[in-house]
Amino acid sequence: MFTEERYQYILEQLSQHGKVLVKDLSQVLSLSESMIRKDLQTLEKKGLLQRTYGGAIPIQRGLSVTESFTKRNEKEHEQKELMAQKAVQEIREDETIFLDASTTSYSIAKLLISQNIRITVITNMYAISSLIPEGCNVTFLFVGGEYNAIVGGCIGSFTNDQIKRYRCNRAFIGCVGVDLSDFTVNTALLDDATLKQTILSVSNRCYLLVNNRKFNAQSSFVYANLSEFDCIITEETPSREIVEQVNSAQVSLL
Repeated sequence: MFTEERYQYILEQLSQHGKVLVKDLSQVLSLSESMIRKDLQTLEKKGLLQRTYGGAIPIQRGLSVTESFTKRNEKEHEQKELMAQKAVQEIREDETIFLDASTTSYSIAKLLISQNIRITVITNMYAISSLIPEGCNVTFLFVGGEYNAIVGGCIGSFTNDQIKRYRCNRAFIGCVGVDLSDFTVNTALLDDATLKQTILSVSNRCYLLVNNRKFNAQSSFVYANLSEFDCIITEETPSREIVEQVNSAQVSLL
C-alpha cells in the first residue's frame, strides 16, 4: 500500500468509527507502531485529525461548544437519562448537592423531582425552575449572576462568590471533554471554568459527568485534573483502553 493510500485508509476509519488506535492500525496495515505514529503526526500537521494518547480523533472533536443549552438539551436523551439514573443512585436523603448547568444535570434534576427525594439542590441552572411542582420534597437554592445561554446558567464573579458560601455533600459537574493524554478536564468558556473550580472547592465528593464521545476531546479552558474527581459517570462502560487510562488516574467509573 502506497503512503497516500495508507493516509486515505486511516482517514476513512476515522470517519467511520470516530477514532483510530495505533495498535489496531499497526496490525491491519502490517506496519510498526512507530510508523503509524509518524503517519498520524503527518496527518495532524495537515489539519486532518487530532492525535491523542494511543491514537487519533477527528479534528472537529477539539472545537469549543457554541450551541445553546436549549439546543444541546434536545439531543442524546437516552444517554443523559442513563447517566442521571447512575447519579441519583449515589445521592442520599437529607444531603446537599450541587448541579452545575449542564444538560445531564437537567436530566438529574428531573429524576430527583419525579422521585420526590428529600434533599437540597444548589444550582446555577435556571431552566429547571419550571419543573418544580408545589409541595416538592426537593429544596432548590438558585445562585444568581449573569445568565449565559450557551452554559445554560449564571456565571461570573458574583455567581462564584455566592457558591463559596455553601458546602455540599456531592457535586455533579459537566465538561466539554477529557484529554486522557494528560488527564485534563476542559470546558469552552473561561467564566464557566472558574465556576466549576469553585464548585469543586466547596464539595466533599465530586462526580464528573461525561459521555463516551467526550473522552479525548478538547476545548479552550482546562478547569481540573481528572484526579480531583472521586468518580466519573458515563452512559455505558467505555472501551478497555479508556477504562485502563481512567484507572491509572485512580478515579472510579460508573
